[in-house]
Amino acid sequence: MEPARSRLSTLVSRVVEPMGYDLVGVEYFQRGASGATLRVYIDREGGVGLDDCADVSEQLSAVLDVEDPLPGRYDLEVSSPGLDRPLVFARHFERFVGSRVRVRLIEKIDGRRNIEGELRGCVNEVVELEADGRCWSIPLERIEIARLVPVW
Repeated sequence: MEPARSRLSTLVSRVVEPMGYDLVGVEYFQRGASGATLRVYIDREGGVGLDDCADVSEQLSAVLDVEDPLPGRYDLEVSSPGLDRPLVFARHFERFVGSRVRVRLIEKIDGRRNIEGELRGCVNEVVELEADGRCWSIPLERIEIARLVPVW
């Protein structure tokens, strides 16, 4: 996932949010010699469908053609975040307080790199997570990836 404050995420956000969608995340990865993929995850209250993804793809494609932020050829994919949606921005953590989340840290804290527990909040870009009988305070910039744990 692209860092929340990256140039690419900022550019995508300027297109997606005025259309009424929440930018969940941006992924950009190479596929060998055949090019790359730019994957954009969007959401909104009530969820998103195929038409939403197509509308955002059309608008975003036009802006990306003009701005040209990425080198070479790439495919653009616009998708819903799914049940195990990534949590990237502070507002995502705030929205899902009380949910179970799985967090992978950039580097270990107290000997742990992976923590799963109940999301207690996010204040001043510090995520509060209750796991294994203790409360973890994790600065957002130290989180490599965080995802909701689907409830079945």
